Amino acid sequence: MNTINQSTAEELITRLGEDVKRLRLDQNISQLELAKQAGISRKALVNLETGVGATLNTLVRALRVLGREAWLATLAPQVSVSPIDLMKLGHRRQRASGDRTSTAPIAPRKPKAT
Repeated sequence: MNTINQSTAEELITRLGEDVKRLRLDQNISQLELAKQAGISRKALVNLETGVGATLNTLVRALRVLGREAWLATLAPQVSVSPIDLMKLGHRRQRASGDRTSTAPIAPRKPKAT
């Protein structure tokens, strides 16, 4: 089995769908029942569980019904350094660095005389 860092996006989405399906079955809830409680279509739930074309909205709604909202907190953990501490550290990057090559336009080459 691949670790998360070695998995493709498709593999991670499939694994997430399998986890949602396992939770649903562990709670003995049918697809139709979960879909109704979550306010989504059964087809949207099938897509989520199979990892095919699911939306974040579908995932959030299903997790809420299954009592797993805490999973969402792990997607964006709280920042452990306060903004004031960051200011004390000095300069803070405002944007990612670009290509290190010159940004001056390159003159077109003149054809060689033959």
